[in-house]
Amino acid sequence: MHSQFQLAAPDTGLAAALQHKIDRKTKPQGALGQLEALALKLGLVQQTLTPALTAPHLLVFAGDHGAARDGVSAFPQEVTWQMVGNFLAGGAAINVFARQNGLALTVVDAGVAHDFGAIGDGAVPAFINAKVAWGTASYLVEPAMSAQQCAAALEHGAGIVGRLAAADCNVVGFGEMGIGNTASASLITHCLTGVPLADCVGRGTGLDDAGLARKNALLDRALQRYRQAGGGDDPLAVLAEFGGFEVAMMAGAMIAAARAGMVLLIDGFIVGAAALVAARLAPALTAYCVFCHRSAEPGHRAQLAALGAEPLLDLGLRLGEGTGAALAYPLVAAAANFLNDMASFESAGVADKC
Repeated sequence: MHSQFQLAAPDTGLAAALQHKIDRKTKPQGALGQLEALALKLGLVQQTLTPALTAPHLLVFAGDHGAARDGVSAFPQEVTWQMVGNFLAGGAAINVFARQNGLALTVVDAGVAHDFGAIGDGAVPAFINAKVAWGTASYLVEPAMSAQQCAAALEHGAGIVGRLAAADCNVVGFGEMGIGNTASASLITHCLTGVPLADCVGRGTGLDDAGLARKNALLDRALQRYRQAGGGDDPLAVLAEFGGFEVAMMAGAMIAAARAGMVLLIDGFIVGAAALVAARLAPALTAYCVFCHRSAEPGHRAQLAALGAEPLLDLGLRLGEGTGAALAYPLVAAAANFLNDMASFESAGVADKC
């Protein structure tokens, strides 16, 4: 239906040789658990028995949501642009974890309702101005974005990743910032998985019981409006109806990254919504994805089940920003390193099991 997003899965011709190399390391077969499956995935994505991670980069996409003005979040919309400033000043959690683990970090204005002035004119290298509009419309009364805006966001995301690939980056992590985006992700998740909406809605940035009840009521109202207008489960239609520009831009970036043979580090619930859209458009996408953690947001479980994914970490995180991807990156590096550097039974002169 969406042939422009076609994506080929990695060739599995190397799978047997990779598995043999993994199995002949000086350990019982399967003793490194998920790291063994991860090493196999890295080798298949890169089509080599000696995968290497080069110029790892985290992209944090920021955008505002019209529905945030109607009470779907505990925080005011201004926090989006304020947190972008915090990212650029190096003071957020994602900055700390990216520095710790040697990850380059770039912030992308996908659609923040703020004028960043000289920053947006290229004065700050770690900032990309890809603003589609000053936030989305409110999906409580109309589609969040037009089809043209959605297409522009997808295209911008692809272009950003294309430039990273041209600079020899072969592993890219995804993060986001946008007040109200857990509500958007909940609607997308419900529409694309069929899991009841109430099971996809969580407290986001910290709603109390009354706030959660209001959020549920508002999202149910938005869903009913969409259904009454004939809305279904087409991924592009759902994305345009309920998505944020940051979600759409991530989806486009993910498909482009997979086409370039990159390893994708998928963060939590919001990034998961983008991955869900991208995988519905290009089903082979998950073969390139490392699902980094299980979010505390309830809807993330529905996403992971729909994508057949088992995340590396389960720390109760619900911050976003790409923090789960940054924290999981050392495990991804460990998978490549044991495959490349760990001795085999033969090279170490260690006796195999009887």
